[in-house]
Amino acid sequence: MSGLKPRILIVEDETAVVTLLRYNLEHEGFEVDAVSDGEEALVAVDENPPDLVLLDWMLPQLSGIEVCRQLRRRSATKQLPIIMLTARGEEADTVRGLDAGADDYVPKPFSPAELTARVHALLRRSRPALSEESLTVADIRMDLAAHRVRRGETEIKLGPTEYRLLRHFMEHPGRVFSREQLLDAVWGRDVYVELRTVDVHIRRLRKALNDGGGDDLIRTVRSAGYALEAPAH
Repeated sequence: MSGLKPRILIVEDETAVVTLLRYNLEHEGFEVDAVSDGEEALVAVDENPPDLVLLDWMLPQLSGIEVCRQLRRRSATKQLPIIMLTARGEEADTVRGLDAGADDYVPKPFSPAELTARVHALLRRSRPALSEESLTVADIRMDLAAHRVRRGETEIKLGPTEYRLLRHFMEHPGRVFSREQLLDAVWGRDVYVELRTVDVHIRRLRKALNDGGGDDLIRTVRSAGYALEAPAH
């Protein structure tokens, strides 16, 4: 099911490396996208925000270092986990990579097992929700194992799509998602669904969450999309 598996974007121009990474990451349960140059990487991150980027240092068009700097400058991707892959083992280069904002650094040739371990570790730090049994935002608690949602003391009944939508919001509290991004994350990119379907499910989700008279935590951002936010008291 799309949207609940963490998505990794591989930015690498060596086909053999991409094939190796894709095989190992998909085997570990990740969803994988791949692009082969820096310009494409920036577009891919905008269109379909990944949970982590594996970024090669030496890239056509725009270097990995420059891609990293640009992602760090944007508020939407300032916290995006980035691991740099490089054939350069020199210490000074490692420092440059980390100075540009990379979270971690893996020299080539790498062991796929070590790389996937580092991906897991970085995701646990950046999105603790991925390794948790439950998610909590304000007074909403989602039990991932039992597939149940409570608001305060009340159990909330949700359809499968509303549940996935809420889970996606609760994994990224405060972040604004466009309708297109929600469609990709919750319905999947290979499914054709009308954009207004998102609005219908948001309305249903709102109604279910607010039936008991609590604050409306789903914020509609004009011409941008939706976010789930805890009220500022």
